[in-house]
Amino acid sequence: MNGLPEKLDTLQSIELAEGVEIRLRIAGPILRMWAWLLDLIFIGLAMMVISMVLGITGYLVGGQVVGGMMKLAWFLLIWWYPVFFEASRRGATIGKRICGLRVIQPSGAPISFSQALVRNFIRVIDIMPWFSGLFGLTSLLSTRRFQRLGDLAAGTVVVYERNDVVPESVGPPPLQPQRPVVALNAEEALAIITFRERSVFWSDARRAEIADHLQPLTDSTGVAGVTKLMAMAHWLQEKR
Repeated sequence: MNGLPEKLDTLQSIELAEGVEIRLRIAGPILRMWAWLLDLIFIGLAMMVISMVLGITGYLVGGQVVGGMMKLAWFLLIWWYPVFFEASRRGATIGKRICGLRVIQPSGAPISFSQALVRNFIRVIDIMPWFSGLFGLTSLLSTRRFQRLGDLAAGTVVVYERNDVVPESVGPPPLQPQRPVVALNAEEALAIITFRERSVFWSDARRAEIADHLQPLTDSTGVAGVTKLMAMAHWLQEKR
């Protein structure tokens, strides 16, 4: 029962290569389905407006030209509308923006145009077989980050827009300043201060890993080493 809240919550922690640990609030399949339906409604309304405009101008350009322009408009809306919107700064189609969603990389960075292209063009496989969406739904429910086949191929995830990237580790509590036991030059003092300032973005394991390299200075390892290093950084910043 202790692990039940973690399984039910879509807030997931990811540690990046730099040791920074972020949290992503992954969007579930139900809300993503609503966003997709809203996009279909928007596309349908856009096609209605386009057909009305082309219908009025059809007397001038001819019926065959109007038919070709309708097919072109349908192709652009179905295939390229989500690509351009998701590759934009907001990273979301109109439907996703209404639902408070956006598409990003697992690192929290915006997706590129090529990633948007891949994830949306593979949608033709996600809706199979026979436009039932079974392939995509199976992938969503069987992956930890609710990724359909297009997401897996492009390396993308869909998250809640207002909770996409949050540092996982909080900063250490205020410490009593502790003077370093040896004299430090300006470069060494700056390195210790930088450690304290950047540690808020690191996991506890990453802090300890870096602090262990300074064992000759702190005479400690693990959490104790981190604590002493923070106290020295506090002294260097506040008491020096």
